[in-house]
Amino acid sequence: MHDRTDTSKRLIGDTPPEFRSTGRDLRIDVCRGIALWWIFLDHVPNNVGSWLTLRNYGFCDAAEIFMFISGVTCALAYGRARQRDGWRGVIGRSLRRGWDIYVAFLLLTLACAVLVYIAGGDLADDSNTRVLFERPGATLAHAAILQFRPVNTDVLPVFVICHVMFAPLLWLLLRAPNVTLALSLLLYALVHILGWHVAAWPDGFWFFNPLAWQFLIVLGAWSVIEGRTIRGWMTSRPALILSAFFLAMILILALGRDIKALQAVTDLVFPLDKSNLSPLRLLHFLALAIVTSWLVPAGWRGLSTPILRSARWCGENSLPIYCLGVLLALASQLDLLDISNRPSVQIALSLVGVLTMIAVAALLNALGAKRKPAGVAVDRDISAAVADHNVGDRARRTVLDPQLRAIIAPSTYRP
Repeated sequence: MHDRTDTSKRLIGDTPPEFRSTGRDLRIDVCRGIALWWIFLDHVPNNVGSWLTLRNYGFCDAAEIFMFISGVTCALAYGRARQRDGWRGVIGRSLRRGWDIYVAFLLLTLACAVLVYIAGGDLADDSNTRVLFERPGATLAHAAILQFRPVNTDVLPVFVICHVMFAPLLWLLLRAPNVTLALSLLLYALVHILGWHVAAWPDGFWFFNPLAWQFLIVLGAWSVIEGRTIRGWMTSRPALILSAFFLAMILILALGRDIKALQAVTDLVFPLDKSNLSPLRLLHFLALAIVTSWLVPAGWRGLSTPILRSARWCGENSLPIYCLGVLLALASQLDLLDISNRPSVQIALSLVGVLTMIAVAALLNALGAKRKPAGVAVDRDISAAVADHNVGDRARRTVLDPQLRAIIAPSTYRP
């Protein structure tokens, strides 16, 4: 007999069951880590290693994965923070995370400038940093207000806005999730109809238009809050068959750009607008997400294999690893590493870059683990307090409350 409670509709204002859970879905960090590897491989120019990434086999690429998962992790992390500390805790945590990303963006901008200065040559033009050397004061001022960005750092300003604005977004999603998603979709549609964009400096527009890409972030958060409602039709056979068929058609189009019989169709489809998140890119990602969630269920044993465990480490440290990937991709363009016509060097650099990201992520996890030994003693105290049935409620709260708040209560997700 099926459990009817699993499909019951969540009441408005109710706490989603995902917020009450203390577990962690390993698929989230694994997917984010793989997306970080793909982003690095795609950012290395003329890299044969990029044939291992998603962008050559469809419409979307790692950017869609990264944005969607950011919405998922923000909903989980800030939703659990609300359970623990209320809305004040959500606002404080989201602003701190937004500040961390903002500082990382500014430091990454300076690091790119230093690397380009050391390299010399035409790398200043390729990395969009020449104006920084010609007009340093004005450029840094515009970088401080997120209007100037070196190449490949464009996603960080979008995340700054995402985290700063996530508290009011979460408030809306918890009260009217479907209305909030509909408003987000309306804004996305208006971007394509009216051509709305955000200006950059000294010219042009934001490469990742936040008015369009916000929809993937909202969609990710909505999928957490409405998880039980949508899980049934996402895992249904019609949805799976339709998604698989759509992915097959996209694969044929992506691989058939040079086939004359498909030339008329591919000319209509390509190039796709990445800046404003083309609807075809969005549909491709949604189909991919449905098929992947079916192929890789929660608790799948393959998630513990060495390569996926390495991806998980990178996903758990997404901000520093993303910044490292940008610098590694920029370093690959140094004159010393001329890889344009040398596949062997391209493969070697790709492997070295990914292994470096894994090593740094493992080091960050090891350094983080050193700050947790106190938790072992706390666990013993908690176990003793729970086991002793003669301990009064007041004494139990004295032991449990501050220690649970410090050790157990913080969300296991890092948005």
